Amino acid sequence: MPQSASTPPAGAGPLHGVRVVEFAALGPAPMAAMLLADLGAEVVRIERKTAAGRPVAELFDPQRDILNRSRHTLALDLKNPQDIDAALAVIARADVLIEGFRPGVMERLGLGPEVCLARQPALVYGRMTGWGQHGALAPAVGHDINYLALSGALHSIGGAGQPMPPLNLVADCGGGAMLLALGVLAARLHASQTGRGQVVDAAMTDGSALLMSMIYTLHAMGEWRGQREANLLDGGAHFYGTYCCADGKWLAVGAIEPQFYAALLKALGIDDPAFQAQWDRAHWPALRAKLAQVFAQKPRDTWCALLEGSDACVSPVLDLDEAPRHAHNQSRQTFIELNSVTQPAPAPRFSHTPPPTPRPPGVGDEVGEVLARWGVAPR
Repeated sequence: MPQSASTPPAGAGPLHGVRVVEFAALGPAPMAAMLLADLGAEVVRIERKTAAGRPVAELFDPQRDILNRSRHTLALDLKNPQDIDAALAVIARADVLIEGFRPGVMERLGLGPEVCLARQPALVYGRMTGWGQHGALAPAVGHDINYLALSGALHSIGGAGQPMPPLNLVADCGGGAMLLALGVLAARLHASQTGRGQVVDAAMTDGSALLMSMIYTLHAMGEWRGQREANLLDGGAHFYGTYCCADGKWLAVGAIEPQFYAALLKALGIDDPAFQAQWDRAHWPALRAKLAQVFAQKPRDTWCALLEGSDACVSPVLDLDEAPRHAHNQSRQTFIELNSVTQPAPAPRFSHTPPPTPRPPGVGDEVGEVLARWGVAPR
């Protein structure tokens, strides 16, 4: 069957032909750009030069920075009018722009949305901040933990005595990078239909709140208490949590539904009638203590041989070295290795437009070469 002109070549990914300009930043902006690059978009990352004229990225170990894979790099001095002109010339050929600076920075550089959309009316201008482009806290600094705190999410996570941030996964990665990627793709679809670009204002505090939708639902239904470790999904329920084994390693148990809970009790050989009160919160602490005693009797991998993959909903808690070696992750090639760096593979999977194998992050490209790729005359 002949290939449609709009169908990407085999192995090119569903975003083949989409051009993205990324202004180098920290946190979720580079992850969003990585997600687009993983799916086949051509991404040029504009790095600012150091005083010595080298990209800032070269001061670190660029070959181990997973978030910067599959990019071409353009090192520019954004205080130099000639380099600003070069940036604008590249932007004029782009479909998407991603920036992660505080509000007003791009405008002061002469690269704000009004200027860029004048050059490329169909441009999707993606803006990643913690607090958003407007609002009482918009000018303030912050990090993942701050955005998480304001959304209500941090209050719900951690032990009974203290909130605990879940790494930087919720605000930076989920509420930031994923939300920005979704936003620019939605705006890109609209632009492809109408020829009209727009600004996408992605704020990590908004995204963190959005990710809490299910918890806010439980709260509205009267099923979520304000105390941590007192609820279904926060470690309060004995059938949804982690347990230490005889060797000090851990298991994750998620036997919520009655049939899975029954499978767990059967596999563990538990016939204590107290466990029949699965949904009685008053019994949860005592039942958790009893389950802890059971799991502490055998090493983790012994339990896994008995329970993993069964309807008991039990999985090993793997560390960063163990996870890539797990049989399931290997069978799905969930992890790949680039330049001897083990890292997550692109996701999700596509039946007709699988993405290309990511390129390892490099140390920078020749400015003239990158400009020529995008049809911009050498400076």
